Amino acid sequence: MNVIYPLAVPKGRRLCCEVCEASAERVCTACTVTYYCGVVHQRADWRSIHEKICQLLIPLRTSMPFYNSEEERQHGLHQLQQRQKHLIEFCYTVAQKYLFEGKHEDAVPAALHSLRFRMNVHGLSSVELVPAYLLLAEASLGLGHIVQAEEYLSQAQWTVLKSTECSYATHSLLHRNLGLLCMAKENYEEARYHLANDIYFASCAFGTEDIRTSGGYFHLANIFYGLNKLDLADTLYTKVSEIWNKYLNDHYQVLSQARIQQIDLLGKRFEADTGLDEAQEAEAIRILTSVLNIRESTSDKAPRKTIFVLKILVMLYYLMMNYSKGWISCY
Repeated sequence: MNVIYPLAVPKGRRLCCEVCEASAERVCTACTVTYYCGVVHQRADWRSIHEKICQLLIPLRTSMPFYNSEEERQHGLHQLQQRQKHLIEFCYTVAQKYLFEGKHEDAVPAALHSLRFRMNVHGLSSVELVPAYLLLAEASLGLGHIVQAEEYLSQAQWTVLKSTECSYATHSLLHRNLGLLCMAKENYEEARYHLANDIYFASCAFGTEDIRTSGGYFHLANIFYGLNKLDLADTLYTKVSEIWNKYLNDHYQVLSQARIQQIDLLGKRFEADTGLDEAQEAEAIRILTSVLNIRESTSDKAPRKTIFVLKILVMLYYLMMNYSKGWISCY
């Protein structure tokens, strides 16, 4: 039974839905510490992130045991904080992966979990909350909820303005999402301004040729492509392709020198190793596939550029050991 009976809830305690924070009517029977307003939100959370972290929530949402000494208590608090920090990054990566795959609805519960854990660890006004706000803003944009996206972005922008220790990387993410919002509102002039700032701050943080900077180039190229400024778009798409080509080539060379693609006696090959996390792999696939589609639509003018992007995409699938996708990309 996973239905909550109001009379069984202690007086003064309010159980809230994990997704919308409305009054809860159901509980997850697997962990018994997560509540929902109904079946729809319970299924949405389970599909998004809860299945992956269900048992990890139990020690975070139950009372701490009695400790015999202050040293043990401090150790227990440290372990609790480390678990929360792990879940912050895990939920953030999962939400990012969903966004890059175009699964905006699935990204929302994972991003909300990341935001709440950040609040628990860093407080309600910390700049560490900004990446989670930006995920929620991007998911809202993908779902067509522009007003809600603006609210999340306003919260992120205000938090950054109040902070004196905001990193270049965070500034980059903020301007990228502001640029995406302006694109959704068809305010391309302001979108270009924000994406130029995204590229500047990402370059300060990682360098101009880093894969984490390529997203800004990619979105800026999309604007120029939509405005039919094809020469500018072509230059930026080429830049994006070259950045990913260099990264994957360099990573492949390092792997080759380290293991020379050896096979053990059982014929088992090494595991996939792209040097990227799941979200970055999803981002690479999305960017390179989009560029490839654009190149193929103009392949009669520049077939070499199409082949170049195709080669990069095949190399990515090869390093991921997703040979079937790599084979399909060739046809």
